[in-house]
Amino acid sequence: MKLKIRHSTFYNYDQPGGQLIQRLHLTPQSGAEQTVLDWQVNAPGMEHALVYADAFGNVTHLVNSQLESDEVEVVAEGSVETTDTAGMIGPDNSMVPLGAYLTPTAVTLPNAAIRTLARKHECETGLDLLHALMGSVRDAIDYEIGASHAHTTAAEALKEGRGVCQDHAHVFISAARELGVPARYVSGYMATTPGELAEASHAWAEAYVADLGWVGFDVANRTCPDERYVRVAVAMDVNGARPVKGIRRGYNRSGEHLRVEVLVDPAAAQ
Repeated sequence: MKLKIRHSTFYNYDQPGGQLIQRLHLTPQSGAEQTVLDWQVNAPGMEHALVYADAFGNVTHLVNSQLESDEVEVVAEGSVETTDTAGMIGPDNSMVPLGAYLTPTAVTLPNAAIRTLARKHECETGLDLLHALMGSVRDAIDYEIGASHAHTTAAEALKEGRGVCQDHAHVFISAARELGVPARYVSGYMATTPGELAEASHAWAEAYVADLGWVGFDVANRTCPDERYVRVAVAMDVNGARPVKGIRRGYNRSGEHLRVEVLVDPAAAQ
């Protein structure tokens, strides 16, 4: 499937001025499941950006700019040809040791409820374990936009029983690690209704399976990623894979308003 993607992050400040430092994880890479046909990222200061691959292998832009306006827009857009690999990514070029993906983070720290959920599947192995775990997490957490926030932890999401794809991924990752399965967070895009704008990019999890490598699990949609998905960045949790992360320095009195628009359109690229 050929997907046309446009991801806009728009900031509006009460007043201009100050320095804006941003880390951008907005560039997908070609692999077995996708081929990047064309892609560009535009942001203030992009012409002087530091570009590097982080420890996870993600293409990273570090951008530093002076705010001469009260508006800032970061736009990533391009075309990607995708293939259905049933979620299988295989080995990758990450420098992170496999065992590190068993380490809890502040966001994915398991509590008694997550451990109880995980123990339901301790007699299962391999893909059977992970598919069953995906179903259990989704049964426990209803999909509800606005029910959580950017800093909601896995334990909080499970307690509330409501959340979005970020929360589903975090609970799955926490439970998988508790069962001794390396797991990580993925940010990217998913095609839904052609021409329909979304308010955020998509997120899911990947788990490491012996003899297969990394396999994706989109808990929110109870499925493994297929040709509708585009992978962009991976990390231990959302904090390392967030598409746009930054700080404004030198002008703390000004308020910030954020708007995100994502369009993933298969029809536009055919």
